[in-house]
Amino acid sequence: MGEFFEAGMVLCFGLSWPASVIKSWRAGTAKGKSVFFGCFILLGYTLAILGKLLTHNLTYVFYFYIVNWIMVFLDLLLYRRNRRLDLAADAAATQAE
Repeated sequence: MGEFFEAGMVLCFGLSWPASVIKSWRAGTAKGKSVFFGCFILLGYTLAILGKLLTHNLTYVFYFYIVNWIMVFLDLLLYRRNRRLDLAADAAATQAE
């Protein structure tokens, strides 16, 4: 029964990550985004995955952790892209002045 509730928790978190990735892609800016928050979430999923591997508890919930890890990683990659776009826009604005 605990596995069911754990899956529900991971699924609820997992539903928000695709929305965050899409928002990051469309926004084209890193403003308002916390890279530290994303890194801590990624670390949390990494620890959960390692916990599942070390205890040989590879149930279907393990795959939810993997998918969520990938989504958070993509969001962090988009943060880097958007940060570069922000820096380029700031440099262009400075040159225009």
